[in-house]
Amino acid sequence: MPESTVLVIDDEPQIRRVLRSALAGEASKVVEASTGAAGVDMAAAERPDLIVLDLGLPDVEGVQVCHEIRKWSTAPIVVLSARHSDQEKVALLDAGADDYLTKPFSTREFQARVRAQLRRARTAPTAAMNARLAIGDLCIDLSKPSIKRGGAAVHLTRTEWDLLRVMVKHAGRTLTHQKLYGAVWGNADGDAQQNLRVHIRSLRRKLERDPVRPSLILTEPGVGYRFEA
Repeated sequence: MPESTVLVIDDEPQIRRVLRSALAGEASKVVEASTGAAGVDMAAAERPDLIVLDLGLPDVEGVQVCHEIRKWSTAPIVVLSARHSDQEKVALLDAGADDYLTKPFSTREFQARVRAQLRRARTAPTAAMNARLAIGDLCIDLSKPSIKRGGAAVHLTRTEWDLLRVMVKHAGRTLTHQKLYGAVWGNADGDAQQNLRVHIRSLRRKLERDPVRPSLILTEPGVGYRFEA
């Protein structure tokens, strides 16, 4: 297991105990904070590799904690919440969270999400530097740019390239409709969801083995899209 530190920010001792036990095989060090303010201080002092953040904190909203930590840290943030609304998920993802689990959640799913985020955090610098992906017989090279499937060139429009670059850069992270739309179209007016739906559908036709059951560009209903390499 690679050396890694995980910070848990949660005000409930029993939840922290459960999370500490679940993280025993995933991290070499687990540190804890019971308030938002203490969590921000601990994040600055420990520089953890991943942060588990509960929304129901006694002193400050979890979204504010997320905003504050994101000013200076790129560590993955996995949010835990008893709230299930799409608006809540969108707000947290826009604030910089990387993943979102609603309570109650399974320990195995939590461990899998943590492993995935730690793995992506470790490989992100290499992926960004190389800007190349090989997925089966699909080869994506963003530095040229070019895409080939089985040696045959796949042609994308400028907008499709821009969308793909943003999603690959944030692979494994759900990007909300507004964030993705803003990254590609800037501050342009328009229906973000509808415009994205059209271009994502075209991208899937060109990249996915089965566009009806996509495995690369996944939809988070009511929230946005996620690229899974």
